[in-house]
Amino acid sequence: MTPSDVLQREDEQRHRGRLKIFFGASAGVGKTYAMLQAARRRHDEGDDVVIGTVETHGRSETAALLAGLEVLPQTTIEYHNRTLSEFDLDAALARHPQLILVDELAHSNAPGARHLKRWQDVQEFIDAGIDVYTTVNVQHLESLNDVIGQITGIRVFETLPDRVLDGADEVTLVDLPPEELLERLSQGKVYMPQQAEHAVRNFFRKGNLIALRELALRRTADRVDAQMREYRADRSIERIWQARDRLLVCVGPGSDAPALVRAAARLATSLKADWIAAYVETPRLQKLPGARRERTMQALKFAAELGAETVTLAGADAVATLIGYAQARNVSTLVVGASSRRGMARLLLRPFSERLAERAGDLDLTLIRASDGARSAGAMSPNVPDAAARAWRDALSAAREQRSPPRAYAYAGAICAAVTMVASLVSDRIDLANLVMLYLLGVVFTAVRLGRGPGVMLSFLSVAAFDFFFVPPRMSLSVADTQYLLTFAGMLLTSLVISHLTSSLRREARIAEKRERRTSAMYAMAGELGAALATEQIVGIGMRHVSEVFRAQVAMLLPDSADKVRQKLDTLADRDSQAPLLDAGALDLDVGQWVYDQQKPAGRGTDTLPAAAALYLPLKAPMSTRGVLAVLTRDPAELDVPEHKRMLDTFAAQIALALERVHYVDIARDALVSMESERLRNALLSAVSHDLRTPLTAIVGFASMLGRSSGDTRSPANAELIEAIHDESLRMASIVTNVLDMARLQAGGLRLNRQWSLLEETVGAALRACRRTLGARAVEVRLPADLPLLQLDAVLMERLFSNLLENAAKYTPADSRLTIGAERLEADGKPFVRVDLDDTGPGLPPGMVDRVFEKFTRGEKESAKPGIGLGLSICRAIVEAHGGTIGAANRVDEHGRIEGARFWFTLPVDAPPPAPIIEEDERDTAAPEPPASKTTT
Repeated sequence: MTPSDVLQREDEQRHRGRLKIFFGASAGVGKTYAMLQAARRRHDEGDDVVIGTVETHGRSETAALLAGLEVLPQTTIEYHNRTLSEFDLDAALARHPQLILVDELAHSNAPGARHLKRWQDVQEFIDAGIDVYTTVNVQHLESLNDVIGQITGIRVFETLPDRVLDGADEVTLVDLPPEELLERLSQGKVYMPQQAEHAVRNFFRKGNLIALRELALRRTADRVDAQMREYRADRSIERIWQARDRLLVCVGPGSDAPALVRAAARLATSLKADWIAAYVETPRLQKLPGARRERTMQALKFAAELGAETVTLAGADAVATLIGYAQARNVSTLVVGASSRRGMARLLLRPFSERLAERAGDLDLTLIRASDGARSAGAMSPNVPDAAARAWRDALSAAREQRSPPRAYAYAGAICAAVTMVASLVSDRIDLANLVMLYLLGVVFTAVRLGRGPGVMLSFLSVAAFDFFFVPPRMSLSVADTQYLLTFAGMLLTSLVISHLTSSLRREARIAEKRERRTSAMYAMAGELGAALATEQIVGIGMRHVSEVFRAQVAMLLPDSADKVRQKLDTLADRDSQAPLLDAGALDLDVGQWVYDQQKPAGRGTDTLPAAAALYLPLKAPMSTRGVLAVLTRDPAELDVPEHKRMLDTFAAQIALALERVHYVDIARDALVSMESERLRNALLSAVSHDLRTPLTAIVGFASMLGRSSGDTRSPANAELIEAIHDESLRMASIVTNVLDMARLQAGGLRLNRQWSLLEETVGAALRACRRTLGARAVEVRLPADLPLLQLDAVLMERLFSNLLENAAKYTPADSRLTIGAERLEADGKPFVRVDLDDTGPGLPPGMVDRVFEKFTRGEKESAKPGIGLGLSICRAIVEAHGGTIGAANRVDEHGRIEGARFWFTLPVDAPPPAPIIEEDERDTAAPEPPASKTTT
């Protein structure tokens, strides 16, 4: 793991809540008690701690720990005319404490809740930045479920994936010796007396407790070992080559597939290896009844829940296909189920594991005998049928499934009659042996067009028709010459083989055609998305292809400016995509919003809001989520196949990438237009300002000369006119100067002439320059005497104060008061001086606080006040050139009324130069101490 990966993971963890699991071997070891004690310590330290749900089981010492802690109320859910009390997830998220206690992590929520399992609720808390304390027993881990069922004889159906425990930030093992646990049980500290007596006879036997304790200790030790390895990898304590083992478990249609998957998950966990669950679909397996195929899909889904990568392969030879895939994926170990065949059955049909062992080569082969465990599990639970019952059910299911419609068999009979008529017309000119070829052609045609069943039926009909109509004695099924018996047998066998091979090729061709069509659709969509230039085009292309490939109704939910997803029904995409839109009754915008916010799939086929009619997938791009794809297929089992689900995920990923590409193309286009506009504007300002500066300087000079030369001989009207010309020319010169300064700043031609200066000198110079502009306004200067020397460009800083004062004079009444203050502050160990300019005017208009320093931005649109909106923009450029920051805000009184505006900026404080050494005879003439502060009006 690279340092950047470590930093990225640590940054993600800082924004997420922490999950602490109190882990134990069984009920009664004190997990809830330990959790409450840890929570009380957090509460005593000042953290916000609430209790979401805690089961005390009537234990008084546990209930005593609840005192003083806030307990969130439960919510009620109506289910089958019953009112169920359940944990209120939304109320807890709205409360948003620092720490929440959620007991019994493996608990199954009531039907109608947002999630099926409580551990999914906990994941929402973690994503929201809320710490969670919870409890779990070892028998609730999915990978150990069947092992513990064999040990205790009791199957636990409330389980959670092992990845939840592995992903916890902290796991605390709460351990208790079996003797002490049994003593607590007898004292009524675990269950009520009647329940305790029953538990001792069944689950709480000493041998069971010892085995459970060992499993809990081993599981915790594995986690500690993983943490040690992670620590060494993060700190690069020792250089280690990343050569991880990879397991490949072959999942078949047998009843032991779930047990085989669990065993492979345990093996992968112990080896710290990645693992893949693969199903090889051969032509023989393609003919299995729907019930057995569904069982295989469920096994693959179960493997995915346990953390495996799932894949469905196709090939005529399962062994060669599996070994080829294993070599391509650099698999080190193959995991398969051991065969239970014995005697003659083993000789006639060699087990898959033996054939795999012969051709495995360098691959390690691990055989798992899971059938015994599967039979034991079936015997433990009355809800799980045994192998014999399952076989009868599969046989009945296969008998009920008609692979060809009844009319196909009628067509096969008609073909037999047609071939017989043709054969009767030519029977006089060709030998009987050649007539067999006509029937064989009929069998080939029937198997190709109508399927295996009609082909087999036609094979028997052809032999019977050939015997009845053409073999002597005719019109009889008897045979005069026994050599025809060999002909009949050869004809029947050849027909059956042709029918089988033809129908198999037909099925494989149909499957290959379907896969090729979907792959072509993926490439076609990728090509069209690559050429799309607008969001509407991408939405239309994506909806059309998803609808065609999966035969589904689709909807695309895109966020608006407020990050609320909605379906656009008036876009070009919806008119031209020709994709069936999802009905308004089946589309749930609330589910879509949750998927967009949480960036997780939900709806049909998932564990989150499974009651929703459609499947909702987030359109996750590398930078952010761009929307939600809603899909409602005609066949609910269409997306249960892992291969189809991965294809839909690929479609969603391509659509998300295209939406993000168009988004950033728009941003880049806007940025380019903005840059070009800025460049042209600066060039125009620079040219215009230079052309205006010279005549304006001449007008100001001529006005001054005219005022001085006229003396007392001028009339009052002329004197007023000359003074007005002088004032307006000065104002125009100031505007042109601002334009020139802005052009220089944008062109990068500003060079600071930094010198050590006192801030009060710069303020005084600016006040003198703005006497005429300020008029009768009172200006109060409050500068502390201990302000340090600053390295400033005195000319630019005077310009900064002048622009701020002129801006205040424009937008405040003539009799208002201005206050200039400063103070020395420090942040992150770096000192700086903050300067404030307060006025008593109307304040900044709404929405102008963040825009007031932008170029050509004025406080009042279409205002008669002079200026073009460059003064404050120049102020920001000057402050940033000095390494400071600038801002503005409205000042409000205690009642929330605006009492003026405040403009502030900061300047860094550097180390001052050394003070000059004063000679002994010069000390008497040294300047006196300055006052503590200075106030000037």
